[in-house]
This record gives sequence, C-alpha cells and structure tokens, in this order.
Amino acid sequence: MNLPLHPGLSSTTRLGPIVSNETSATVRDWLILLTAGVLAACASTFLDFNLRRIPGHAILRVVFPMAVGLALVPRRGAGTVMGGSALITGVAFRMCGLKGEALGFGALTSLVATGPLLDWTLRRANGGWRQYVSFALAGLASNLLALTVRGLAKAVGWERLGSRPLIEWLAQAAGTYVACGLLAGLLSGLILFYGRGRGAETPGETEP
Repeated sequence: MNLPLHPGLSSTTRLGPIVSNETSATVRDWLILLTAGVLAACASTFLDFNLRRIPGHAILRVVFPMAVGLALVPRRGAGTVMGGSALITGVAFRMCGLKGEALGFGALTSLVATGPLLDWTLRRANGGWRQYVSFALAGLASNLLALTVRGLAKAVGWERLGSRPLIEWLAQAAGTYVACGLLAGLLSGLILFYGRGRGAETPGETEP
C-alpha cells in the first residue's frame, strides 16, 4: 500500500507543519498510523470516562485517536491501517484477559469499523462543512454498527444484560449511540481540521 496523499485532508489539517508531503507513505507515516491504532485500542480498554450509564459512549475513545492519526498522516487508506492495528491490539488484549469494563463486542466493533469508515466518508473531502459532516457520519455509522453487534450479543447471551431488560436498554441506546457517534466524529473534525485549506483565498483577496 502506497497510501497516496489526500489533497483535501493535507490542506486542512491543523497539524500541517509536521505532515510529510512525500508522494508515498514514509516509515514515519506507517509508525504514526500503527501507533494511533494501538492508542485507540488502549483508550477503549483502559480509559474510563465514568459514563457507563450512557450506552455508546465508547466511540468517544476511538474516533479522536484515529482522527489525530489522519491529521498527522492525511493519506488515503490511513484509516484502514489504523483500524487493522486497533483490531490486532484489541484482540490481543481480550486474549490476554485485559479487556477491562470497556472493550466489549460493541467497542471492538467500533475499533474495527471506524478507520475504514473515515476513509470512505472522507474520500472526497476538500474542506468546508461537508468535511465536518463526513467526520460526523463516520462516527455515526461506526456506532450504529456497534449498536447492532452489541444488541445481538446481548440477545444471544454473549454479553450480560445488566439490570435492565433488553428492550428497555435498546430504547435508550438507540438515541445515545446516534448522539455519541455524531458528536465524536464532529468534534474530532472540528478540533483537528480547518474549515478551509491553507492558502485558500478569502473574499476580497482575488485580483480584479
């Protein structure tokens, strides 16, 4: 994988001064992406926001580390590399019994899906509000997948139901998973990327 530079993301990242502009991904780029995936898995496993009463909040720990990876390495396919790294790390944690309270089936689904979804929704990104919407949609889609997987896991008994019936849990989760997914994606995009590309002309600067 050459991971060609993404023109839209590379021109809008707030971390532009430290971004490599090489045609193909460098060793440094690969290391950053792999590390971002590992950090996303670590955050999902060990970082506790004390938000357990809000189903779907795990996405907050996944999208931001991967968005940082994209801001540092704005290349096509970068999200997939981070997703693969996060998956391997997350599975390794579960096999070693280091899943904590956070890395359940839903969180693991988010780890796998978020990176490729960012690649997909941002494939035509070129700044502006549409780019922020693309970040939000990636978070939303990832969390909806996580909701589906976690709901099925609870239904078949792979995850404990807790103190509430499944239907009652789903009634709340349907809203919180959507809200958390949209919020995580949107905030990550706003924090790490400009609305316009660097060097873009502003009204009144164009020559007559």
